Amino acid sequence: MVTVAQTSNDIKNGSVINIDGKLWSVIKFQHVKPGKGPAFVRTTIKDVLSGKIVERTFNAGMKMEFETVDNRSMQYTYRDGDNFVFMDMSTYEQVNIPESLVGSQENFLLEGTDCIISFHDGTPLSIELPASVVLEITHTEPGLQGNRSNAGTKPATVETGAEIQVPLFVGEGEKVKVDTRDGSYLGREN
Repeated sequence: MVTVAQTSNDIKNGSVINIDGKLWSVIKFQHVKPGKGPAFVRTTIKDVLSGKIVERTFNAGMKMEFETVDNRSMQYTYRDGDNFVFMDMSTYEQVNIPESLVGSQENFLLEGTDCIISFHDGTPLSIELPASVVLEITHTEPGLQGNRSNAGTKPATVETGAEIQVPLFVGEGEKVKVDTRDGSYLGREN
């Protein structure tokens, strides 16, 4: 395990620190020097494996273990049972990512999608999809005549099998842009 002994003064956004054997990624940090008392570092950190987010304060200069995390751009190729197979496009190495790590993101994962996968000691920790993807509508009820762009929404099934809400004027066979964070409709694509 590659561990670098540093102090809490070295904390930056994106740093990965080891606290009691768990890996935590720094989302936000703030160095605070109050008028009275010692300086400290206020952080918002996320458990790399579970995704749990907590607030944590560290004394300034406190020794910490910083971990080396390798972020690699990989392309989703296919599903193999309970695993998703990704390929590193520079080395053509294939990596199996377990279903538990992909989670609900599989609703927006199409073959050929480029993702960022974080590794620690060769073990995949997390997967990050692009902010939005273009998907084809495979099933939706037809809109009623007179429906306008601001007249409401209806459920639609996209090519990955996920169900999203789209405006009433969107029909089957159309391509739509979808936000991968919350599954919201962003617009039609040509």
